[in-house]
Order: sequence, then structure tokens, then C-alpha cells
Amino acid sequence: MKRTFARTSVWLAVMSVSMTLGAVSLFAGAVSEFREESSPVSPDADFTAAEITRMLHKTAAGERPNLSGRDLTYLDLADLDFKGANLSRSDFYGADFTGANLSGTDLSKSRLDRSVLIRANLSGANLAGATIYRPTVYSDMTNKPSDAPRFAGANMSGVHVQAELSGSDFRGADLTGADFHPLEARPGQGTLVTMPKNVLKYCDFSGARLTGADMSQAVLWFAKFTGADLSGVNLKGADLSNADFSGADVTGMIVTEAELDGANFSGAKGFDTVKGLDTAKNADRVRR
Repeated sequence: MKRTFARTSVWLAVMSVSMTLGAVSLFAGAVSEFREESSPVSPDADFTAAEITRMLHKTAAGERPNLSGRDLTYLDLADLDFKGANLSRSDFYGADFTGANLSGTDLSKSRLDRSVLIRANLSGANLAGATIYRPTVYSDMTNKPSDAPRFAGANMSGVHVQAELSGSDFRGADLTGADFHPLEARPGQGTLVTMPKNVLKYCDFSGARLTGADMSQAVLWFAKFTGADLSGVNLKGADLSNADFSGADVTGMIVTEAELDGANFSGAKGFDTVKGLDTAKNADRVRR
């Protein structure tokens, strides 16, 4: 009896370890399958926040600080004026830019994944080819539009975004070929932290250029696209409820399975070439 009990205890212990290892393996596999287009994060930055602060303060008027190609991960860079610095190809994973002035900076091909962009000013910045995956954008759970970063007039061609940026200002920005599509086909397919879609409610894209951009599945309630160039943009499955496309160029725009309830296309150019209207939801409630 004692021997049987001992064997049973050993068997249960082995099974417990096996199940634990299996769970760890499954989790690791899920993480490894997550498609994030970026390299591993280095634990050590090339500079401290204090060193960068001194560098920026010492930069004379008309000069442009050069911090390109640097590892600047996890630094507290809040409220700094970057004076149009060259920050191209630098790694800012987890960096805090709360209230920072990044207007006119060169952030092309940089990594801003997991960065803090609360009230950051990126107007006129060059973000071509940059990645902005899952940044912190709001100071609390109320998601105040006043916390949203500003991208007015920025070059965001070919940028890769996975974020909630509701209330952000994209007026006059160049979003040619921008990639706002979900990182995975189904929510939870990769990891639990992956966002299922981009949330861009109340954003202002007036006068922006979005030619060939992929915004499939995005939530764009009340987004403003007046006078914007949306030719060839992919909005498959997007929620465009009450979005304003008045005066925009929508030639060849794709709205397959999109929600169009209350969307305004008054004076829009090329509406007759919009693709997928036959499968779009509430297409009969579009304003023209």
C-alpha cells in the first residue's frame, strides 16, 4: 500500500513538472511567433538621460544635434527640446518622451516601440520607415485627446504603427504607404499583449496624403479626412462610423466589409471607383 502510494506521488510530481514545462514552452512559442519587426532590446543605452540633456542645452542656435544610430532605450527624455536633432536609425524602445519637443527631428527608420508619447510634439518630424508599436499615449484610463501626440506635417511614409492614437493630429502629414494593419490575423494569435487593431478615433487627417496606406481593421470613428488624398488606401474591415471624407480624393479606396454608418463623402472625388461598397455595412447610410 505504501509502495503504491509512493509510486503514485512520484507519477503526480512528474506530471506536474511536465505540464509546467509544457506551459512554459507554449508561452515561449507564442512569444517567438509574435511578428514584431525589430531586433532585441539592449539593456544598456549609449548615453544617459543627463548626458543627452547637457548635449541639447549646449547646442547653439542653428546647429543640429546628431544622435543617429544610437541605442537610447528606456531613457527618461520627458520635456526635452530636441532642437530638430538627427535621431535616424536610433533605438528608443521604452523611452519616455512625455511633453518632449520632437518637431522637425529626423526619426527615419528609428524604433519607438513601447515608448511614452504623452503630449509629445512630432509635428514636421521625419518618421519615414519608423516603427511605433504599442506606445503609451495617455496619462490615465480616460484617454484624454489632449494627451495624444501631434504628427501634423510629419513625413510618415512607410511608417509601421500598432497603437491607440485617438485624438492625434495628422493634418497635412505624408502617410504614403503607411502600415496601420493588425500585426496578426486574429486577436491573441501571437501574444496576449498584442493589440487586435489600431484605434484612431477622432483623429484629424485633413489635407494628409494616405496614398496606398493600409488601415485595414482600424477604428476611425469621427475621424476627419477632409481634403485628404486617400487614393488606393486599404480600409477593409475598418470602422468608419461618422468619418468625414468631404472633399477628399477616394479614388480606388477599398472599403470591403467596412462599417460606413454616417460616413460623409460630400464632394469626395472618385466615389464611383471605391471598391467593396457591395460588402460594406450600412453603405445606404452614407452621406453624399
